[in-house]
Amino acid sequence: MKIACIGHSTYDITLPMDNFPKENFKYRIKNHVKCGGGPASNGAYLLAKWGMDVSIISIIGDDFYGKKILEDFKEIGANTDYLEIKNNFLTSSSYIIANKSNGSRTILTTKDTPIRKHTKEINSKFDLILIDGEHPDTACEVLENNPKAISILDAGRLNDDIISLAKKVSYIICSKDFAEEFCKEKLSPPYDNLNQLKNIYNTLKDFFNTNIIITLEANGSFTEINNQYKIIPSISVKSIDSTGAGDIFHGAFTYFIGNDYPLESAIKYASIAGAISVTRVGSRFSIPTLEEVLKYDITI
Repeated sequence: MKIACIGHSTYDITLPMDNFPKENFKYRIKNHVKCGGGPASNGAYLLAKWGMDVSIISIIGDDFYGKKILEDFKEIGANTDYLEIKNNFLTSSSYIIANKSNGSRTILTTKDTPIRKHTKEINSKFDLILIDGEHPDTACEVLENNPKAISILDAGRLNDDIISLAKKVSYIICSKDFAEEFCKEKLSPPYDNLNQLKNIYNTLKDFFNTNIIITLEANGSFTEINNQYKIIPSISVKSIDSTGAGDIFHGAFTYFIGNDYPLESAIKYASIAGAISVTRVGSRFSIPTLEEVLKYDITI
């Protein structure tokens, strides 16, 4: 089984703090975490860590952070043939304040002008495709060249490219924020109003005509399975850093749905992977092993 992960690559520097910093004050951080990041890139890293044949399709610069990202993928065993290195392009970097008291994270990102399409032709055939909306023309081309592949879109933000891609994929995993903005309806915490969720779900389903999963952060996910609407809960954990949790969910979902797990099981295991990750600092360092995830009993 061959997997393509198409999207943004960045280099993360995470500063864990006991509380969010005050303005105009000096702090000394004893330990910080450095690793690659980015939605589809984190998904690719998880899939490689879990033993899958995965190609990362992304663009980095010929600079220090780009070299570190390339090293990360080579070390974990991902195929980097389509990790394009461009001269005069600044590799994205993110500086993350992880508030350990509540698990929230604040991200400051530097990013060059986005590039819509790779220069190098991507001629491999894939069985699974995970995309995050970066390099949308490349994503469209890969989808068109692999019409039988199972495709998953990380719809974390609403824009025209995401809407266009969403019409072409097998599964849309959309954030609560995406669902609210697209449907112009605010979800009410703790996101357990079934009628409201059904209305939003049906609006998305009617427009995109594909499988829809709405993620509700710590409250689980909402979808329709065998004509039944379901809130699929996650596990309860103490969060110290939520960076990359959604990326890890998407990567894990890609693994389980690609390995023929039933949809509900795929969502439950993906939720467990994401939940475990928030108990650790740093997106790549927080990725659990497959064995850690599978030890949970999710009897349906």
